[in-house]
Amino acid sequence: MSIIPDVPPKLFSLSAVAVGYILIDDLTANEQNALSNWLMLVAQVLSTNAFYKQVQTERENKDPNNSNTIEMMEKMINALNQELENIKNNL
Repeated sequence: MSIIPDVPPKLFSLSAVAVGYILIDDLTANEQNALSNWLMLVAQVLSTNAFYKQVQTERENKDPNNSNTIEMMEKMINALNQELENIKNNL
């Protein structure tokens, strides 16, 4: 289920501002406060759930030996050493 529209981020943010300003005129101060607190709670639940899913994904994909990272670093070091050798040879 995708309830988030496929629009540019700035337009998506602008739509939230527009909805907020529209609601200001139709609600009392107490109603605005109650609605904003409810929306903040919804946002916190979504944020917490998304963060926890990220943690779970990270834990599932974690390589205990970090072999990929070590291999990549070794390749980078070798490439830098080759570049240094080329520079030395051209001097």
